[in-house]
Amino acid sequence: MNDIKVFFRKMHKDAIVPEYKLSGDAGCDLFTVEDVYLNPGDIRLVSTGISIQLPEQSMEAQVRPRSGLAYEKGITVLNSPATIDSGYRGEIKVILVNFGKDQVAFKKGDRIAQMVFTFVYRGHFIEVNDLDNTDRGTGGLGSTGLR
Repeated sequence: MNDIKVFFRKMHKDAIVPEYKLSGDAGCDLFTVEDVYLNPGDIRLVSTGISIQLPEQSMEAQVRPRSGLAYEKGITVLNSPATIDSGYRGEIKVILVNFGKDQVAFKKGDRIAQMVFTFVYRGHFIEVNDLDNTDRGTGGLGSTGLR
């Protein structure tokens, strides 16, 4: 694994520093600084109480769901993966949605999502008359079949 230095600032007295549970984890956990109750179908913007500074402009942080919450409770990050641009210095907030059948409660300090760091490439768009042919061509959703 490659390590990067990510500067952070606590914007709330109860903020918890993002942490990796295991040495090989790709995502670090994000924690809520507030009690949150999500009824089925609810969408909530949840505060983490931290802001970050990425080491390079060519990077982003992605906020993703925690698989256990998604599978067991139906909780996911609505705009997943959410992008935190390298120039953003505001508080990281997570858009959670409850697709489950029951109310889900998060207490201050609970893990709500995970954050992954990645490099970003900017596209330079060049207009052409034709694009290269491929086996798939213009086949869209479901065009490759089920098996």
